[in-house]
Amino acid sequence: MAIPIRNLFLTLFFFFNSILYSHSSKSNNHFNNNNIIILQPTHQQHHTSSSSSSCPAPNPNLYYQPVIGIVTHPGDGASGRLSNSSSASNIPASYVKFVEAGGARVIPLIYNESPQKLLKKLDLVNGVLFTGGWAKDGQYFETVRRVFKKVLERNDGGDHFPLYAICLGFELITMIVSGDNNILEEFSASDQASVLNFVQNADIEGSIFRSFPPDLLKKLSTDCIVMQNHQFGISPEKLLSNKKLSSFFDILTTCKDEDEKVYVSTVQSRNYPVTGFQWHPEKNAFEWGSAHIPHTEDAIRVTQSAASFLVSESRKSSKRPDAQEVRDNLIYNYSPTYGGKAGKGYDEVYLFT
Repeated sequence: MAIPIRNLFLTLFFFFNSILYSHSSKSNNHFNNNNIIILQPTHQQHHTSSSSSSCPAPNPNLYYQPVIGIVTHPGDGASGRLSNSSSASNIPASYVKFVEAGGARVIPLIYNESPQKLLKKLDLVNGVLFTGGWAKDGQYFETVRRVFKKVLERNDGGDHFPLYAICLGFELITMIVSGDNNILEEFSASDQASVLNFVQNADIEGSIFRSFPPDLLKKLSTDCIVMQNHQFGISPEKLLSNKKLSSFFDILTTCKDEDEKVYVSTVQSRNYPVTGFQWHPEKNAFEWGSAHIPHTEDAIRVTQSAASFLVSESRKSSKRPDAQEVRDNLIYNYSPTYGGKAGKGYDEVYLFT
């Protein structure tokens, strides 16, 4: 009886397919249906790759679960649109995301809670960040002063305890270190992107700029990929003429405002892991309220590089806080509020009332 053509075709198909499968199974490297080479390790190779000797042990001197404390700022961060409470304070979510982008978690340091509670939270963190804002006096200033003093004490005691002071944060520590609350000068640098002008012979090897790839480091001087948003600052001449400031800080970069006035834009402490920014490394990747915030690929790399340096410094901290206490105080216990509907200001803020 003749075999139907269809059945004959299927018989031949499965016959040759079984031959190909038998041949391919004898080889460790074979093609799948998409012609992609799949590497099949031998038993010996698999044993080697999974052995502990092939994976170097983590550096025992580094802490791979660092936590950064961010000091809250008075108000709701939205000119009263989100909360009119006189006790309200906030952290723009961009600063939290900035820290997380570097590989750390955040504990909010609420500026108007009791000093005892604030200091207890400080014992749970491996570094501190002061945000931008407007407040320069009252309880907020005293809290920043208290935390800054604690940062120096921790470092003097042998703990590597970094601080990032951004915009207002830099202005405040300038006032604190100098002992002069009127040392700041007025500048016209609101809502503008700019370059960074590196000071001649500036030692950037141990600074934040160490974490920047060489091509990006060069672009900082030629492309407007950092964000400025301030009305106050300090000129290089005034900083250098103040003995307390000049002995504490090295100037790394300067910038020019809209009137071509030069101001200090990045500083590094001579003896402490303290970095001051007049610009905003967090905005490029995480804020959208201004059309002038740079969002190019290189601008995003600026955010990522700056975040990476802060967290790499915090990993050097000797503090190993209790895991449950950390979890009880993390920013994850709060929810951010969308504040960007007005088309200005911060896109998201964490509110504390």
